[in-house]
Amino acid sequence: MNISVVIPLYNEEESLVELHDWIRRVMEDNGFSYEVIFVSDGSTDRSWDVIEQLARQNKEVRGIKLRRNYGKSPALYCGFEAARGDVVITMDADLQDSPDEIPQLYDMIVKQGYDLVSGWKMNRSKGDPLSKTLPTKLFNATARRVSGIHNLHDFNCGLKAYRLEVVKHIEVYGEMHRYIPYLAKNAGFTKIGELRVHHQARKHGKSKYMGWNRFANGYLDLVSLWFLSSFGLKPMHVFGFVGTLMFLVGAVAAIVVGVNKLCYLLNGLPHPLVTSSPYFHISLTMMVLGTQLFVSGFLGELLIRNSQLRNNYQIEKEL
Repeated sequence: MNISVVIPLYNEEESLVELHDWIRRVMEDNGFSYEVIFVSDGSTDRSWDVIEQLARQNKEVRGIKLRRNYGKSPALYCGFEAARGDVVITMDADLQDSPDEIPQLYDMIVKQGYDLVSGWKMNRSKGDPLSKTLPTKLFNATARRVSGIHNLHDFNCGLKAYRLEVVKHIEVYGEMHRYIPYLAKNAGFTKIGELRVHHQARKHGKSKYMGWNRFANGYLDLVSLWFLSSFGLKPMHVFGFVGTLMFLVGAVAAIVVGVNKLCYLLNGLPHPLVTSSPYFHISLTMMVLGTQLFVSGFLGELLIRNSQLRNNYQIEKEL
């Protein structure tokens, strides 16, 4: 099979038929063998009914219905698990991503040898408000700097293409869909490209993601991903180092306080209580915190990546 199209969605019943027909036309015109995997992320409208109807009409349509709304990353994770095509294309269900871009994305993966190709929505400012575009620009600038993937301008674009091997070797969880290129890079898939794509105005409903809130969440996710990619497999390297440093500084401070007390005693001078010195309390606090951080490093080493519930999503139905 040439292509798997994975489409996560939440309450997009008005767009699904038009999107399906558009994808089908593009695939047939280019002679691709394909499948379309609609992942209903706990939709409360008639989205699943529409998906079932499309599946009856077209054997290339598959559907996954999540029991509740988990978020875009879990929906993508389930779609990636089900994908079988040599190239996996992701796009949003709101008709803002154009299926006409699929042939070029496919060629960049198959003929040019890219592991991942991300879309870059060039005319975004024409369709989206400033409250969405400004946080997006700040977010992308931060993501480029932290990830080291300097050739990507739009990390959050839903229109992307992957070699099947890529989606089978990365773990998308929480809200990490924004950082799939970073996840791929950390997994060793370093040939990452970009394609300028057409961004269309939303035809139905409204956006499910608010600009500034998305930027704040995205920043926190980026910090988490940077920490996990740097120290996720070696927590003792950061907790142990910081804990040891704090303990040593606290111990040195305690020794200074003790030596100062001893000097007073040897010279027969009036001497204050050790506990009356603020340095004593600071040193004690630093030693306690240092010990706790060091122990946290050990616990992290024991618990690392052993969680069995990280991607435990309840699928109600599957076509």
